Amino acid sequence: MSLEIVFENEDLIAINKPHGLLVHRTKMANDVQEFALQQLRDQINQYVFPTHRLDRKTSGVLLFAKSKEVNIQIQQLFQTRKIKKSYVSIVRGFIPIQGAIEYPLKHEGKIQQAITNYQCLEQFELAIPYGKFETVRYSFVRLFPQTGRFHQLRKHLAHIFHPIIGDRPHGCNKQNRFWKNQFNMTNMLLHAEQLDFEFPVGTPIKIEAQPSLVFRKSLKMLREQNIL
Repeated sequence: MSLEIVFENEDLIAINKPHGLLVHRTKMANDVQEFALQQLRDQINQYVFPTHRLDRKTSGVLLFAKSKEVNIQIQQLFQTRKIKKSYVSIVRGFIPIQGAIEYPLKHEGKIQQAITNYQCLEQFELAIPYGKFETVRYSFVRLFPQTGRFHQLRKHLAHIFHPIIGDRPHGCNKQNRFWKNQFNMTNMLLHAEQLDFEFPVGTPIKIEAQPSLVFRKSLKMLREQNIL
């Protein structure tokens, strides 16, 4: 199946990466045979370079450069935070209307500063018993990572007790089982919806990708069953 190309010019190309697809080969998944990098190269018959990464379980905008020189320049934009990123997610509970999560994260033995801003878009309450509660509550949230740490959004939302639905291992196992049993849904509901930057300087670029069908169906279900 062909990858969905959501942006292309002479220097760059971006796809809407599906849930479950690795960006490139890794020692952590030796059994995997398909990767976004190789699929895109084969699809357009051109060598490309991944300028950043998305988790295997995260869908959304994945940007590639068509040359080493452009790859270096775009990676520098990411490193200097000149590329604005936004994600959408469905999380457990009623998250505050807006806020910032400033919580350092540890990766490979190093403690790194990590900041995520967020905005609650919608709240849902479903009349489905869950444990000692008569209803279940969820939020549809937009996320703006100010830093780019490993699993940052997943860890930050878990830290404030609003884990992403379908996240393993950072999420809530009970909620994940509930969604699997109640809604037959096992995907992690985190989607990279937009990149906004200038390249070259003075030339604005905005790249957007629609959430997956599973994500959209989950959101539709929440809206239809909402009792608020």
